[in-house]
Amino acid sequence: MKIKCEKGISLRQIHIWMIIIMVVMAVVVSFSTFHMTKTFTRITDAANEHMELERAAHELMDASDYLTESVQRFTLNGDMKYLEQYFTEAFESNRREEAIRKMNVDSRTQAALEKLKTAMDHSVALMEREYYAMRLMIEAKGYTDYPEILKDVTLSNSDALLPPDDKMRRATEYVLDDEYYEQKDSIRQGMRESLQEIDKLMYSAEGSELTSMRRELQIVRLIILIQTLLIFFMVWLTSRLGINPILRAVDRIKEDSPIIESGANEFKYLAQAYNKMYVKYKNSLENLNFKASHDELTGAYNRAGYDLLLSSIDLDTTYMMLLDVDNFKSINDTYGHEMGDKVLIKLVRVLKSVFRADDCICRIGGDEFVVFMVHSENIKHKFIAVKIEQINSELENTEDGLPPISISVGIMHGREASDTTNLFEKADSALYESKKKGKHTYTFVTGGKDKNTDALKGNQGKEAREN
Repeated sequence: MKIKCEKGISLRQIHIWMIIIMVVMAVVVSFSTFHMTKTFTRITDAANEHMELERAAHELMDASDYLTESVQRFTLNGDMKYLEQYFTEAFESNRREEAIRKMNVDSRTQAALEKLKTAMDHSVALMEREYYAMRLMIEAKGYTDYPEILKDVTLSNSDALLPPDDKMRRATEYVLDDEYYEQKDSIRQGMRESLQEIDKLMYSAEGSELTSMRRELQIVRLIILIQTLLIFFMVWLTSRLGINPILRAVDRIKEDSPIIESGANEFKYLAQAYNKMYVKYKNSLENLNFKASHDELTGAYNRAGYDLLLSSIDLDTTYMMLLDVDNFKSINDTYGHEMGDKVLIKLVRVLKSVFRADDCICRIGGDEFVVFMVHSENIKHKFIAVKIEQINSELENTEDGLPPISISVGIMHGREASDTTNLFEKADSALYESKKKGKHTYTFVTGGKDKNTDALKGNQGKEAREN
């Protein structure tokens, strides 16, 4: 049965394109996120560098202030520990020189470095004034053990001739007068100008990186927005072309009507296939004359009805259950044929109560019956086994005055058979196997061949049941 479907929207193609688009967007988002991470790292590095350069500039000023404090204290009280602190800072700690080294990063920091070097030059010049003040204090106190560098400092003739108290006063003036603080201000000015250059450099670098990050954030936001819209569109489209047509189809199937061919191409194809099967099925049923196709005693389909049903069933979705009454011949012999007929009527009544209305029950001879379980592609063996156990349980009930009976069953799914003839032969062999097991049981044929009936033939099953 070949089905032609009109061209339209294919959910499969839509899903493929959606997957491609989502993958591309995911790659773009991943790349943007990776790039943003690198940008953030650069901003963090720039901020750290900014703080390091500022710290270097302040180190120079802190070192200069420390030297000033040490020399001022020494000139005020002549305590040699302040002299030692001064030269420890100047020649061992070297914070000023370290600040210059930290500032000398690359060409970007040259402007700030030049300003800091200017401040350093003023600091070095100020040290000469401080050396002179310390030499005056040493001469006034008469110290003999002091750094070699101060021995090279020569006092002016007028200062050299001053008495000790005047020398001490003169030393203090050298590190406390306006000229001294003007030089200190020159150091601070150089440091401030250096900091300004550092700020310009960092603001420029951080501004550029922040602009890049904002642009990347906008791209990510746009992609997320597009992805969200695509998800809503996909949900809407799937609902419109797939879910809604399926729900409508379920209602039509419940109403025993053809399915409306709408929605995606894939569903239209399924609808067309179903409708063709539906028309074929309805035509087959209409062609059956009730009296010609049904057993007069039990109301089940007779052999003619069975043959017509067998020729029109869909093997891929149908189970065949071949069954007969255990020891039926002894019932007829013991209770008579009238009781045997009542037993068969009861059997069909029980079968109809257990199986669905769509399932077809056929009497193909004597006490031999076939049940076609249609639309059963997803039904499990356990479900069928429960039905058979329920049937045997009801048949064993003697409250209606009938003798207890049981059935043996052979079961096979149509998709396991090559054709309807093969289907019946395998089900017949399975029934024979059930009889061999001791009756009152069932046997499933799986994989197109039952492991317990590999060597059995259909006529062997019939001979066993006749016995």
